[in-house]
Amino acid sequence: MSDNHTHESKAEVCTEVERHAAHDHHDLHLGRVFWIGGFLFVGTALTVALSYFDFGSRERNIMMAMALATVKVSLVCAYFMHLKGEKPLIWKFLYFTAFFVAGLFLLTSFAWVNPIFGTERNRHGNERAFDGFEIQRTH
Repeated sequence: MSDNHTHESKAEVCTEVERHAAHDHHDLHLGRVFWIGGFLFVGTALTVALSYFDFGSRERNIMMAMALATVKVSLVCAYFMHLKGEKPLIWKFLYFTAFFVAGLFLLTSFAWVNPIFGTERNRHGNERAFDGFEIQRTH
C-alpha cells in the first residue's frame, strides 16, 4: 500500500508541475495576444489616418493601404490562426495559394494598363471612344 501511495503522490506532483508550466505558457501566450491585438488596433487607426493623407495618386494611396493591410493580415494569420507553428505542408499550400493570387493581381494590373479592345469605359459610363466615335450601349 505504501508503494501505491507514493505512486499517487508522484502523479499529483507531476500534475502540479504540468499545471504550473501550462499556466506560465498561457500567460506568455496571452501577453503576446494582447501585444498583437494592440498593434492591430494601432494599425487600424493608422489605416484610417492614412485614408486622409494624399500620396500623390489614387494608386499610391491604395498601395499604402494594401501594404499596411498585408502586415496586419500576416500577424492575424501567424498568431491568431496559429499558422506560425504549423507543419511545412500547410505552408506549401499557403505559398501555392499566394503565388496564384499574386498572378491574378498581376494579370489584373496588365489588363488595367493595356485593356482589351472594347472593354474599357470612360468616365461617362460609355464604352471607350474609338476613332473619334463613342459607342453607346443599348439597354
